[in-house]
Amino acid sequence: MSEGKMTDVKVKTDKVTLPVRGMTCASCVAHVEKALKNVEGVGEVSVNLATEKASLDFKTGAAKVGDLVNAVRETGYEVATDTLNLQIEGMTCASCVNHVEQALNKVPGVIEANVNLATERAAVTYVTETASLGDLKRAVREAGYQVVEEPDEDLAAREQAQEDEVVRKMRKARFRMRMAWVFTAPIIVWMFAEMLFGIIWPNETVFNLGMIVLALPVLFWVGRQTYRSGLTAVLHGYANMDTLITLGTGASLLTGPASFFFPVANYAGVSAMIMAFHLTGRYVEESAKGRASQAIRKLLELGAKTARVMRDGEEVEVPIDDVQVGDVMVVRPGEKIPTDGVVLSGESAVDESMATGESMPVNKEEGDEVIGATINQEGLLKVEATKVGKDTFLAQVIKLVEEAQGSKVPIQALADRVTGVFVPTVMTVAAVTLLLNLLFPGVMGSLLELGNFLPWVNPTLTAITLAIVSMVAVLVIACPCALGLATPTALMVGSGMGAEHGILIRSGEAIQTLKDADIIIFDKTGTITKGKPEVTDVVGTTDESMTNEEILHWAASAERGSEHPLGRAIVEQAEARGAELGEPGEFLAIRGMGVQALVDGKRVLVGSRRLMEESELDSAPLEETLRRLENEAKTAMLVAVDGDVVGVIAVADTLKEDSADAIEALHKMGLETAMITGDNRRTAEAIAEHVGIDYVLAEVLPDGKVAEVQKLQERIGSVVFVGDGINDAPALTQANIGIAIGTGTDIAIEASDVTLVRGELTGVVEAVNLSRATFRKIRQNLFWAFFYNVVMLPLAVIGWMHPVLAEIAMATSSITVVTNANTLRRVDIRPEYVKEQGEGPQPGMVGQPAESPA
Repeated sequence: MSEGKMTDVKVKTDKVTLPVRGMTCASCVAHVEKALKNVEGVGEVSVNLATEKASLDFKTGAAKVGDLVNAVRETGYEVATDTLNLQIEGMTCASCVNHVEQALNKVPGVIEANVNLATERAAVTYVTETASLGDLKRAVREAGYQVVEEPDEDLAAREQAQEDEVVRKMRKARFRMRMAWVFTAPIIVWMFAEMLFGIIWPNETVFNLGMIVLALPVLFWVGRQTYRSGLTAVLHGYANMDTLITLGTGASLLTGPASFFFPVANYAGVSAMIMAFHLTGRYVEESAKGRASQAIRKLLELGAKTARVMRDGEEVEVPIDDVQVGDVMVVRPGEKIPTDGVVLSGESAVDESMATGESMPVNKEEGDEVIGATINQEGLLKVEATKVGKDTFLAQVIKLVEEAQGSKVPIQALADRVTGVFVPTVMTVAAVTLLLNLLFPGVMGSLLELGNFLPWVNPTLTAITLAIVSMVAVLVIACPCALGLATPTALMVGSGMGAEHGILIRSGEAIQTLKDADIIIFDKTGTITKGKPEVTDVVGTTDESMTNEEILHWAASAERGSEHPLGRAIVEQAEARGAELGEPGEFLAIRGMGVQALVDGKRVLVGSRRLMEESELDSAPLEETLRRLENEAKTAMLVAVDGDVVGVIAVADTLKEDSADAIEALHKMGLETAMITGDNRRTAEAIAEHVGIDYVLAEVLPDGKVAEVQKLQERIGSVVFVGDGINDAPALTQANIGIAIGTGTDIAIEASDVTLVRGELTGVVEAVNLSRATFRKIRQNLFWAFFYNVVMLPLAVIGWMHPVLAEIAMATSSITVVTNANTLRRVDIRPEYVKEQGEGPQPGMVGQPAESPA
């Protein structure tokens, strides 16, 4: 989030994620991004090679999903789509057909919906992973119709196949790798026999033919996908990684037939070895990418598949897609709570570790909110469904993780710029290498002689052979796959780790910006403190014109019209003492100062000194009492009845247990801290001193928080604002990074860059640690991605790099960055004080809830 960003949205936009198939390198990513950006109305586009998804936003009504799909397909890639046939019940005329079609076409991800009144069926073509059967059913239901349940084994198989896509891809990659080595292993044995013993067995003609015959199935059978991708790119006017492999192996293969007619060494066997190592690298890469993306799969697995709901007085089991808002769900011990809701009856302990990362169960009773996919451990609960489908907490978490994984880190811009010219440059270098060897064989031969100490360097080869070998080595060493995987894989693992710890990160930009923070501003109420104030003192004037009970009565009666936490605390205290409160009339909440109301014919004011001053009331007799209470970190409010200040009511909001430890940990990390509050300065400074805050911004009205953030941005630098995500939305938006702190389902995701599901400040420390650890991996990955090319490419040009070794180095570069990203899981982001206590979320908790009694 950048400084000074807009807080209002001028144009309504839609967001969509497209699963793009066929991309193999960063060059592919660049071409897909370019194609999507050329679609009218499309704004930001982010294509992720690791997840094979394109995330983008576009002006509502300016572009259709079908336009986006066509743009990708015209570039030579495929968007995964599917078509469902739904039986619709309740349609009676063409108007009904129109209505259902409109409802289905509005579902994000739907390309086309056609409804037939005669057959009462709807054929819906949609983007898989964006729309789902549940979304389509819900749209029809909300339009006033019903989807008839049909036993459809093919449909179930398709849905299961979609869930198992990663596994299928790994199996295909493994099969291609194994079959490649079935044919390549004999080539290696045959070639090594010739290299070690100098014997071409049984003769040169059979040897050369054997190399060609064994290489053909490797290239054109198991390697045909690589060839298809490379040639498709060329047909669409660009080149990608597979184009380089195609050119390199193709040139090597052609030396086989050419060796019968020209003085060229037979490198057909080498072409098979290059492809075999390439396919091996792709398999290892797919396996590592599968591990990197497991966070979303685990989250998806957490959701309940069915729910027991009360229908017509009976308990029936229905698919989770059929649960509607208002349904009463019956949840027995050991079962998952199907969807978000409110407890109507019963009491139990609920394991919420999937949401918060906290292993200790939380007690739930009537009126408490519960989160879908959490586990009921003890008692029988009846829960009213309040959110279903994409509105649920779990769906929001998955959406945030997907958004983060589909976004880009700003540092990726460097890799993107390189990638944009990388493949054409490599092809140019390869052509120049070929020409240099053919035109200046003496010079290139001399350079080759210097590498004679390397066992694979053979200066005795003909100039044509050396030219081809060097060109092939250049083509296969310089594939940009590692550049395309460097940041997305680290981002995938980092965002997944965040979800495991209850840290929801919206974008890659947030990860990079957070690690560069200079100062963190904390809102006081609900962030540093628990946000549940209680009345601690009621003090009257020295003349005792009014008893403490009477002071509390008048104040509580006036505050009955207020929603402010301090006002509610006064009302609760009065009710707890059994006071009969009056009804407030002409109630007025005065922003940042207090309230006034007419109670039983008397004008009552409750609030700050400033309120009394503006009302021209004298609070001097209670000034000493005010100072004493404020020095005790209490919020003191004056009470006036009919023009006389009659007393003070003090309210204290207790600190969260980890506030002081968290702020100390942030100081050790080199960060400055500030606290912002509407409280008076004495109270604010007392709290700040207790927890160790550096700067105190007191008596700041809600509208003034943005200005304070701007001042610190100008004075100190990058600002992180931590607030409750609702009242603090403008400040969260203005800050370089906004962190919304919430509990349970009460999370604000629109204004913040990072959302902490748990309410503790420990999450802030973990978020900074995660940001720094993730970005460290990104830097390491970019280093390795560039290192292989920078070091190996010149060696390939001068002939010191054998084509097979070049392919091994290329594959290793991709495997290195993906494997390095996965090592991020070993990093423990918890602060030291949590590790010492042995408390808090443990790494890898997603999908591993505590065992239930059942």
